[in-house]
Amino acid sequence: MNEDTIFLLRELNSGCKSATNSMEQVKPYITNDKLMRIIDEYNDKHIKLGDECHQMLNENDAQEKDPQVAAKAFSWISTEMKLLLNNDTHKIADIMIDGCNMGIKSVSKYINKYKAASEESINMAKKLVRMEQEFMNTLLEFL
Repeated sequence: MNEDTIFLLRELNSGCKSATNSMEQVKPYITNDKLMRIIDEYNDKHIKLGDECHQMLNENDAQEKDPQVAAKAFSWISTEMKLLLNNDTHKIADIMIDGCNMGIKSVSKYINKYKAASEESINMAKKLVRMEQEFMNTLLEFL
């Protein structure tokens, strides 16, 4: 496994962790059953993709990457403040859509940055981008 592949997989794994952390954070505020089902579905998808990345890294004795502590803390505080001010379905969807946009942008950046990554890891990255786009499109009805 080349260095670009390891770096890409680490970023994908870290991004999936960030996404699942965010989804778990908003779940206690969700009152809409349909939104809860959607969040649960995409949380599971992110967990599965993150596990695939983790497994590939382990098979090649490469360490995974956790989300940066400062970024994670800022994200958590920011989300909590937004939800304390307004925790309705629209706000939750808005927060999740912002996360999807960040994910699409960062993963796309990493695909372009790590051009020598394996085809399998690039396909996983593209799968994550599509997943984020689908998640975002599904959430639009709640705005």
